[in-house]
Amino acid sequence: MTFPVSRPRRLRRTEVLRNFVRETRLTPEGFIYPLFVCAGEGVRKPIGSMPGVFNLSIDETVKECREVKSLGIPAVILFGLPEKKDEVATGAWADDGIVQKATRAIKAAVPGLMVIGDVCLCEYMSHGHCGIVLPAANPGGPKTVVTTGSAAAEAEKFAAEAFEIANDPTLDILAKTAVSQARAGMDIIAPSDMMDGRVGAIRTALDANGFANIPILSYAAKFASGFYGPFREAADSAPQFGDRRSYQMDPANFREAMKEMELDLAEGADMLMVKPALPYLDVIHAAYERFEVPIAAYQVSGEFAMIEAAAKNGWIDRDRVMLESLTSIQRAGASIILTYFAKDVAKILA
Repeated sequence: MTFPVSRPRRLRRTEVLRNFVRETRLTPEGFIYPLFVCAGEGVRKPIGSMPGVFNLSIDETVKECREVKSLGIPAVILFGLPEKKDEVATGAWADDGIVQKATRAIKAAVPGLMVIGDVCLCEYMSHGHCGIVLPAANPGGPKTVVTTGSAAAEAEKFAAEAFEIANDPTLDILAKTAVSQARAGMDIIAPSDMMDGRVGAIRTALDANGFANIPILSYAAKFASGFYGPFREAADSAPQFGDRRSYQMDPANFREAMKEMELDLAEGADMLMVKPALPYLDVIHAAYERFEVPIAAYQVSGEFAMIEAAAKNGWIDRDRVMLESLTSIQRAGASIILTYFAKDVAKILA
């Protein structure tokens, strides 16, 4: 039927009608709220590029988690800021590491809230990369980064040298980290490093240590994006030299993203994530159509910061754009969304 018999505007006439026929319904049940945990007590340090987001000590993290649960948000994901860093990411896999201690505290104080462990090493490595660093000319031994003189000069000097992230030795550290997080009480393990074979290594280690029932949410298609800048301030995780394009995905590659997801599923991933979200809605939708597992998307720090900055300047309606952006991510196929807007959206939806 065509106009005038067919009039699609009939179903848009009132708010009640629009709500009644809405195809995509945003709810807090699919949100994961990211938290940055640091040492100390009573610490609530603002992150300049991310209004309303903080580095939190464990006691403040617990307070935040109580609010998160009260709003109907089912899960948080923890990122740690260790007091010390080294070249083997000891703080990531130590049983007294910052996220391990935070997990135990959350589980004791906020029962029923799921805690997700981000398994990556960049926050814990002295050089800020997601794996063991080797000089390309000497692949048999670890690279020692000398820090004499100005940090900028040293970083510039090493950036000019060839280096590589050693994939296979890194897998051992990632597996140890996952087991340590599971032992602390994490409900879901989420590897975000983009090393080849990491899901299989983590699945094997979890199963061997009695954690066969803990699911893996894999950052399966994590792109080497320019949208991560504010996060690197929040987590103190910027690379001290070079960049991460040798292991994170080329933003131009769609078919490679599908391949990464297929490999992770074959290795034992239970859920798949695309990161960032808005610039990669096509990848999210293709993953939803192709793979019969839950699809997650991370609305990353740069996406969050752009909306906040534009709203601060009066260029957009913050709440409307916030809701629209998250609706588009869910409409594309993500039933799970990691977002710094989780609390604010939950309050609006309530």
